[in-house]
Amino acid sequence: MPKSNYTIAVIQLNLNNTPENNLKKCLQWVRDAATQGAEVILIPELYSSHYFCQSENVENFKYAETLDGPSFEAFSKLAKDLGVVIIVPFFEKRMAGIYHNSAYIIDTDGSRAGLYRKMHIPDDPHFYEKFYFTPGDLGFQAIETRKGKVGTLICWDQWYPEAARITTLKGAEVLFYPTAIGWHPSEKEEFGVNQHGAWMNVMKGHAVANGVYVAAANRIGLEKYVPGTDGIEFWGSSFIAGPQGEILAQASHDMEEILLAEVDLSLQENVRQNWPFFRDRRIDAFGDLTKRAID
Repeated sequence: MPKSNYTIAVIQLNLNNTPENNLKKCLQWVRDAATQGAEVILIPELYSSHYFCQSENVENFKYAETLDGPSFEAFSKLAKDLGVVIIVPFFEKRMAGIYHNSAYIIDTDGSRAGLYRKMHIPDDPHFYEKFYFTPGDLGFQAIETRKGKVGTLICWDQWYPEAARITTLKGAEVLFYPTAIGWHPSEKEEFGVNQHGAWMNVMKGHAVANGVYVAAANRIGLEKYVPGTDGIEFWGSSFIAGPQGEILAQASHDMEEILLAEVDLSLQENVRQNWPFFRDRRIDAFGDLTKRAID
């Protein structure tokens, strides 16, 4: 039988440095999204705390949790109760000294359908992720769930067309991007419009180039936890795009919101039939992509 269409949701939130409060808050927002008809639900990157990577501080490792820890336990129960798929980004403690920026894909029965570990790790001013996270070692994946086949990539992964391409080639119908991105307040006036536009455009480009749905969940609010800095103003603007890059739903820069859209599998097939980018790929000529530079 043909697979059914399904409704996806992204949740945009303001988060703080108290894991218990963030967990309670996210559980309620997921319930609200399910009440509105969502079947696959995404929350923002590193949901359980503020974005602690603004500084290099070993105290922040306290936010990490082992596999099947509090996040999995709580969201697994909720997924089963609601009969929905939930994508839960979390700070994973794999062992002493090895930590990942990860995401559970939890199926409708509460089981772990998949686990993704962020592959591309940035190191920019106030985004000091290399201090905390080991690069992912599970590769790019398309995860089969009871609602659909989905791919999860995390924040910095969103700038890499190779990540989107491989995940889609493995069968993903939707690329879900939990993210934590925003402006340095001192740069916003000069660079803010272009920075935000680039973020939108690159992911819309992944949707077009792959004929795939794209859903990004960002956080909002000014997070200023490091003395002597002006913090990061997270720009929100979470969105869902269709397989031609069309915006199906988009959030504001500064409000907590739920966005919903239908994944129309017949539309996706039609787009790929009429824009057959996969057919025309010159895979025999792409070997140089595996080189760091072409001299």
